[in-house]
Amino acid sequence: MSIAIFFDQWSPKRWTEALRKALPDTTIEIYPDITAPEEVTFALCWKPAEKVLVGFPNLKVVQSAGAGVDHITRTQTLSESMVLSRIVDEQLSEDMWEFLLAAVMTQLKNLPKYVDYQRQQTWKRQPYRGIQNTNIGILGLGVLGAYVAERFAELGFPVAGWSNSPKNITGVDSHHGEAGRQELLSRTDMLINLLPLTSATENILDKNLLGTLKKEAFLINVGRGPHLVEEDLIALLDSGHLSGTLLDVFRQEPLPESHPFWQHPKIQVTPHVASVTNIESAVTQIADNYMRFHDGRPLLHTVNIGKGY
Repeated sequence: MSIAIFFDQWSPKRWTEALRKALPDTTIEIYPDITAPEEVTFALCWKPAEKVLVGFPNLKVVQSAGAGVDHITRTQTLSESMVLSRIVDEQLSEDMWEFLLAAVMTQLKNLPKYVDYQRQQTWKRQPYRGIQNTNIGILGLGVLGAYVAERFAELGFPVAGWSNSPKNITGVDSHHGEAGRQELLSRTDMLINLLPLTSATENILDKNLLGTLKKEAFLINVGRGPHLVEEDLIALLDSGHLSGTLLDVFRQEPLPESHPFWQHPKIQVTPHVASVTNIESAVTQIADNYMRFHDGRPLLHTVNIGKGY
């Protein structure tokens, strides 16, 4: 039994060092330098190369190095006998909440406009919104979405959330199904996308969904880049239906220099920084899951391979 690390975009050095320290008696290798592929039973992945896992016939566990698994399910062929797991970290939830709170409050108080006015040496006041009269809508009420929704509600925001199945979250008006989603969108001032990326949610942020939002609503996408139909977003911004957007995730990362998002006056771009995995706490979970697998115990934070979440 051995562990193979498949990182196509992150440097595996710190992860490997931390994992070898946590599991000193375990063989841990970095792809493509795998001595015996038939011995690999546990794979640690972040955006692995297309179909790379098919070369490991005895692979039993595929562990994501982050909270998402779409980078695995969309590029690999996983059998029903495999177990897929992800990282669930309280700090990830807190980091996401702090990022979104900053994004929402910055927009409510017009700070981006004042930055522009300063550059123009313009002294001009803008009307602003308050917490009590700003409706927050959240798509996706999983671990991150539920935490964020509850925290916004604690501050006094009217909060509604949408998910595939009913949820019971303190202070949050929970919706599910198509009718529930339409109701949420029709009264949302600021829409936050935290959905997992699946075949059902890809391209969900299109002209039909975004066009249902209240006029001059604001979009924050911290889910995944492929959730968003980019041309539809630009059209809705240019028409004035949406007042603006903050995008932290993109179909191609880094965002290409020629991409129109960089220069659009109503688009704010951040480089996928809303919530970043902490290596030390993640490795603790990964090592725990490996030992659970080794001992025949249930793994933590497993994902339904068919559903993708």
